Amino acid sequence: MSDGSTAQTLSLFAELGLPENLTAPLVALGYEAPTPIQAATIPPLLAKRDLIGQAQTGTGKTAAFALPLLAAIDPKGPAAQALVLAPTRELALQVCEAITQYAAGLPNVRVLPVYGGTGYGDQLRGLSRGAQVVVGTPGRVIDHLERGSLDLSNLKFLVLDEADEMLRMGFIDDVETVLKAAPPKRQIALFSATMPPQIRRLAQTWLNSPEQITLAGKTSTAPTIRARAWIAGGGMDKFDGLCRLLEGEPYEAMLIFVRTRLGAADLVASLNDRGFDSAALHGDMQQKDRERVVEALREGKVKIVVATDVAARGLDVERLSHVVNFDLPGDVEGYVHRIGRTGRAGRSGEAILFATYRERPLLNLLEKGTRSLIEKLVLPGAELINTARTAKLEGQLIETLGERPKNHAVFRELLESFTTTRGLDPLDVAAALACRLQGGSPFHLRADPPPSPVEAAPKPRARTRDQDENQIEFGGGGKQLWRIEVGFRHGVEARNIVGALANEVGISSRNLGRIEIRDLYSLVELPANLPPTVIETLGNTWIAKRQLRAMPWPPAK
Repeated sequence: MSDGSTAQTLSLFAELGLPENLTAPLVALGYEAPTPIQAATIPPLLAKRDLIGQAQTGTGKTAAFALPLLAAIDPKGPAAQALVLAPTRELALQVCEAITQYAAGLPNVRVLPVYGGTGYGDQLRGLSRGAQVVVGTPGRVIDHLERGSLDLSNLKFLVLDEADEMLRMGFIDDVETVLKAAPPKRQIALFSATMPPQIRRLAQTWLNSPEQITLAGKTSTAPTIRARAWIAGGGMDKFDGLCRLLEGEPYEAMLIFVRTRLGAADLVASLNDRGFDSAALHGDMQQKDRERVVEALREGKVKIVVATDVAARGLDVERLSHVVNFDLPGDVEGYVHRIGRTGRAGRSGEAILFATYRERPLLNLLEKGTRSLIEKLVLPGAELINTARTAKLEGQLIETLGERPKNHAVFRELLESFTTTRGLDPLDVAAALACRLQGGSPFHLRADPPPSPVEAAPKPRARTRDQDENQIEFGGGGKQLWRIEVGFRHGVEARNIVGALANEVGISSRNLGRIEIRDLYSLVELPANLPPTVIETLGNTWIAKRQLRAMPWPPAK
């Protein structure tokens, strides 16, 4: 960041009322300007107002409450001046890490996470040392209150993060227990993506004339994310399709979403059986096991993690190149939240959806709800998969030969004796060993059935008089082949082309010949000697958000 940009960033955050020791770390963290939620909430929080913020995850709300929180505490003062309640251990850890980064200019400030599923030792030691900021889940915070290891008598600032999620998970009574333990003169910031009646009642009971900030729900996807969908069929189910994707498409790290913890465990077992090293992330796991999976994903020790929505909350791994919706999300916001874990920091990301035939309407709803195209996913073909498998085997052999492992000489001598005494071809022996390693499954896939790109134009439906009057009649003259710039990858079908040509261009389906839909373009037989006005209209017509830009095919030399 240039000196000018640094100064501008410092100025923009300083204008909100933040002191310099809080704005300086933001530059090092890559911040350029306050997000809308930060600009709206930081000033009233600095003014010690209670606040209700209705905003989605991923809008910058952690900084929106963390910076005023840090401004409110005394770095040399007593413990537990600020408390943040979060619904999950993952989110608590993420918030704790963020506050620690924002507090880089406050060297005496200590931030401590407290959460269940792990021992009390480190948490008790951290509390006894006097952490001014405590971030925790409701249940474990109550445990420490009952033990006497957490004292809220000096509390100045209390944050309820993702309050609706705490309600959904059954923690709302615990939240009220914590609120009752807090002193009456404390500032409260409540953040929630939605405002169900119970959350409104909670706010009315415990917040004092709160400032209310509402930002529109996040229902759009980042421009750096490409979304593609595959509908099971052709003899392959969703798992078969996923395996093809894993074998044929390069990826750095992949997060696969399923609905249930049982689904996560089953899918991981199936993937591992197919030779794809993967790990599960769900709510029934011990905290240390969950942390180990996330760290392995972050460090590249595992490339595939299968997760439930709740277990993945707060998961932020920069190297995620693919997010796969193996089970479709229930709504648009859930979809946006899932796929928003890729395509971050300017990197491109891939969002993949696997659906059954009956789930097609949900794909349409997601596309309309996000106002963004979900392209048709073309799975890698058998030829590509077989080439990849061969290359992988060759690479493994070359790597092993280059390393000359400890047993190499032993096995070489053994096999030399074995082939000589039995008069066997060494290649046959090597092939037999490879078969043992492969097991009973075939090494190469069967060739894909020949594609059927030529689709007969559907029979015309009964037409109204007005529609018939708009059609252009062509007499004789034969057919000419035209190329249009829309194909399989854009999700187009023959009926889309027929409908557009009839309604937009005025060419009746009975005047069309064959239609060949290829990967990125299609070929259509149209009447020869089209009038110039029709050709111009044809070129300017759009199908599946693609301009046809029609041209005769093959092009004249």
